[in-house]
Amino acid sequence: MKKINNTTTLITGATSGIGFATAKLLSQNGSKLILCGRRHKILNEMKKKLKNVIFTLCFDVSNKEEVEKSLNSIPDSCKPIDFLINNAGNAHGLDNVINAKLNDWDKMIDTNLKGLIYVTKFLIPNFIKQKKGTIINIGSIAGLEVYPKGSVYCASKHGVDAFSKGLRIDLNSFGVRVGTINPGMVNTEFSKIRFKGDIKKAKKVYEGIIPLVAKDIANAILFMISVPEHVTIADLTILPTAQANSSIVNRKTI
Repeated sequence: MKKINNTTTLITGATSGIGFATAKLLSQNGSKLILCGRRHKILNEMKKKLKNVIFTLCFDVSNKEEVEKSLNSIPDSCKPIDFLINNAGNAHGLDNVINAKLNDWDKMIDTNLKGLIYVTKFLIPNFIKQKKGTIINIGSIAGLEVYPKGSVYCASKHGVDAFSKGLRIDLNSFGVRVGTINPGMVNTEFSKIRFKGDIKKAKKVYEGIIPLVAKDIANAILFMISVPEHVTIADLTILPTAQANSSIVNRKTI
């Protein structure tokens, strides 16, 4: 495993969950950090508390103009960027296609897929110029399977899977590595957001099991970016032991 001291990592969705845990872990391992998120206050707190935070950007990945303006504002002193962690994403609602709201669908497609594409597109010249680098996209088990009432969330994550595979092909001649992590049930703000702040419903998702936590995924990200340059971890699916796939969960493990 190679050390990541003196590297630079850009993380989207850095102010909570997997993004926050990844920022903390990579900071501890010596990578300089460019942190992106929508919560300005938390970004400022992270800058004070974490080592090696060299730049913060407050923007919404689903807004193409904001993405371009923000990423273009990164000073040359913070480049080159060695690792891009495309973590920003969300789930809104858990309804079948008959009852689902179009606004919820738009939010998931705009953030999970289009936002990831925007950030990647505007940073591709950075990787081509240096002829190396690693892009890690946070997908989901929902990007490999489809479950009831999750059609558009699953579609957005299937899109991430397809985009990642195409990206790996198109950037192959430039020596750029592209990997996707597909987590199962991770206990973060995910379910709270999906159920519009309904804490009871959110807690029920993880009842009777030991779910993954954000640090589990952060550890996997560290592994993926730390392997030797000639190695690409292309696809990694991580499930809690209680989960067999997107719909089979053993709720008697506690």
